[in-house]
Amino acid sequence: MTNVAPFRLKPWFSERPWGRQSLKPWYSDTGTKELVGEAWLTGPQCVVEEGELEGKTLESLTGALGGEFPLLVKLLFPNEKLSVQVHPDDEQAQAAGGVRGKTECWYVLEAEPGASVMLGLKPGVDARMLAASVADNTMESLVQKIPVSAGDMLFVDAGTVHAIEPGVVLLETQQTSDITYRLYDYGRPRELHLEQGLKVIRPKTDAGKVAPKKMDGFTRLIEKNYFTVDRFDLKDAEERSVAMTGPGCLVGLKGKVAVITPGEEVELEPGKAVVVPEGVGKVMVEAEGDAAFVRCVAPAQVS
Repeated sequence: MTNVAPFRLKPWFSERPWGRQSLKPWYSDTGTKELVGEAWLTGPQCVVEEGELEGKTLESLTGALGGEFPLLVKLLFPNEKLSVQVHPDDEQAQAAGGVRGKTECWYVLEAEPGASVMLGLKPGVDARMLAASVADNTMESLVQKIPVSAGDMLFVDAGTVHAIEPGVVLLETQQTSDITYRLYDYGRPRELHLEQGLKVIRPKTDAGKVAPKKMDGFTRLIEKNYFTVDRFDLKDAEERSVAMTGPGCLVGLKGKVAVITPGEEVELEPGKAVVVPEGVGKVMVEAEGDAAFVRCVAPAQVS
């Protein structure tokens, strides 16, 4: 539990060879002329933008928050195909010296006509076939392609072979981990981790599209072991009480929203996250114009 009030973080922009030079309209300036593929909204290096904690990184607040913030939330901007990759589960990551595995989900914010992602192996494909496909550049043919549209939610559990393709903007919510085993990268000169990756892949997983559920005042996009993600749509000046059952954040998608707790108020903007520490319990929100945001919450920590 903590007495820290909600706070807004400045996005941290990650340069990637498959990224974009411009992230407009989400961000007017990334601070670099290099290609940017990811905007980390709750990364350990993200800095608090205002208030008593201004200038502090999220990582430096681990003690005040009662532990490491458990969710890494990002916006992804692929201009080319991402590598075909896989992530370990908790047990596998810890056996390799990590803290936790990487189960994630993708909420499609934008999608061009015909956009798709690669998610899961085709029936009958095994590790031997995957390994052989690297040499003859046929790995893509072994992975299922799933068409996507704006509003789709996809679950990507650990052990799932996957790749993101261009033509989309995704909101990714994942366990706070950056362990990635790159299986294939279309000939780009980057390190592959085939041996490690083949050890953690699962031929059949629970990955795939997740149907939204209408709830009382919001839409439940996904509910899994490591995270729950919900969408809220508000009219101008509409107020709403938003419960936070565990550590989490609110991510702005459209318009501006005041996030209010007793004695404190912070503004939520599109493409930014307001962290709501565990123990706050609930916040009031008030829309400034028509607005939309998502709530990303991890299970409550066991004390």
